[in-house]
Amino acid sequence: MDSSVSLRRNQQTGVDDLTKRLQADDQTALKELFEAHYTHVCAAIHRFTTARSVTEDLAQQVFIRFWQKRHQITINSSPGAYLQRMAINEALAWLRSKKNLQPDPLPAHLPDDDRHLAPDPEEQLLQQELHEQVLHAIQSLPPRCREVFVLSRFEQLSYREIADKLGISIKTVENQMGKALQLMRERMKGYLG
Repeated sequence: MDSSVSLRRNQQTGVDDLTKRLQADDQTALKELFEAHYTHVCAAIHRFTTARSVTEDLAQQVFIRFWQKRHQITINSSPGAYLQRMAINEALAWLRSKKNLQPDPLPAHLPDDDRHLAPDPEEQLLQQELHEQVLHAIQSLPPRCREVFVLSRFEQLSYREIADKLGISIKTVENQMGKALQLMRERMKGYLG
């Protein structure tokens, strides 16, 4: 038997066992997931927000949602990949909600020693604009390019894993990734140094 097939079978068995434990309301399964994947979830979210407190809040929300939906969840790949996808979705939802909210006006008379606590409006605007441009550039990629790009850059899958997941050759993954990077560079050239 091919060792990669055996490894995949063992991984799937582990995923199936974890799913059963979660659906049986085993909170230790959630704790194990949290301890194993919290930093990866934070890293995925941190690409969309630079505020540590927001990153940590959103990461906790991912695990809360995961627990709330444990009876409906089907994990086809790995728990880490599933949680990372949830983290990206949580961050994107946060960005969309932030875009729709108007910032609270700052008081006109902040004491000098508290002024450093107020976020720099120009910095905030530039960060938000950059995030929106990145999201727009990703959304404007051709569907296959976008799919390969997201799996590589956000879910951090290898080219081999992407090829297996999409049922395409590694060469096709390389070509699609090259095309995606070229298009992203073109669309983001005003923001690149």
